Amino acid sequence: MNFINLLKIALKAIANNAFRSFLSMLGIIIGVGAVIIMMAIGQGSKNSIKDQISSMGSNMIMIRPGGNMFGGVRMDPSDMQTLKVEDYEAIVKNKYYVNYVSPEVTTSGQVIYGANNASTTMYGESAEYLDINSRVVAEGEMFSDDDIKKSSKVCVVGQTIVDNLFPNGGDPIGKTIRFKSIPFRIIGVLKAKGYNGMGMDQDDLILAPYSTVMKRLQAQTYFGSINCSALSEEYTDQAITELTGILRETHKIKEGAEDNFSIHSQQEIMETMDSTMNMVTLILVVAAGFSLLVAGIGIMNIMLVSVTERTKEIGLRMSVGASGLDICNQFLLESIMISVTGGAIGVGFGWLVSFAANTLLNFPAEVPLWSVVVSFIVCVIIGVGFGYFPARKAARMDPIEAIRYE
Repeated sequence: MNFINLLKIALKAIANNAFRSFLSMLGIIIGVGAVIIMMAIGQGSKNSIKDQISSMGSNMIMIRPGGNMFGGVRMDPSDMQTLKVEDYEAIVKNKYYVNYVSPEVTTSGQVIYGANNASTTMYGESAEYLDINSRVVAEGEMFSDDDIKKSSKVCVVGQTIVDNLFPNGGDPIGKTIRFKSIPFRIIGVLKAKGYNGMGMDQDDLILAPYSTVMKRLQAQTYFGSINCSALSEEYTDQAITELTGILRETHKIKEGAEDNFSIHSQQEIMETMDSTMNMVTLILVVAAGFSLLVAGIGIMNIMLVSVTERTKEIGLRMSVGASGLDICNQFLLESIMISVTGGAIGVGFGWLVSFAANTLLNFPAEVPLWSVVVSFIVCVIIGVGFGYFPARKAARMDPIEAIRYE
């Protein structure tokens, strides 16, 4: 019996039991749809986080104080004070693979202007902060190296600070605000960036010369971190090696001794995040995949019922010349058609839900093409795997006994 005839018989059998066939498909539809949605959410979230990290520069390098760890806890509190002004100056003087450098000191508190106030964070930075973090001053100007030398009480604010302190739309440039009772004159406003993928407001910040924050606010002689950027992404490893050598020399660390600082690149963060998101996506897909297993069992059950109900039909086909292989292929084809059709509807359902989540709810969801291909392959495997036993049972029937079956 040729394939066209088998296909016609399979289609007719499915059409004669349309509702039951749909119920068989329903498990596949839900299973494939769930897999597509989980993959879309995982892929979309991963790409969104990558974009957020990349927006800060893929060649960004972060130096943090402290290196010796035990059980996740730093053993020596003094390790948190290892980054000094001398380290920053040594990096600026000896850098080759490093492009920009900015030390960082942070402090949180209340910022006040007139009757308005808000809680925020002030970042003590150098002027190269803008280049490292891909930020732009939309109004006014950035503080200068001269402001840093003089520890000038000037600042550049984010758009959220402007909205909170100047709700009536007044021009903030030149106005004096108070942070922890210290007056700061606003000389610039950063271009708005909005919220990042982790829900953090990137405009809720104040930038000031690091020397001002260290001397006038924190009364400290060390940095919380030093942020750098490599010449380009391919020079990141060389830049890290260079920075390690400079800091080990300024800290007078003997050969073989552990560093009292740590250096991490943006690439490392992206790789770690990518690995984490892949694991989360895998867990979600495995959970959704169990519904496909249940759907496959459902198809096998329906096909077994169909074989029992069509025993006489099987006997008649065999009596007029149909071989056991023809009967087996007929039921296998029915199983595959139910599975693949359900898979196609499931892919459409999953894509529609993902599209709606992305456009209507602004939720990051992207359906990767390979997930659709894999879903169809899995559907075919389910159709063959769970349809084989009922098909084999039908093929092994005795035609005489089958015709007698009541």
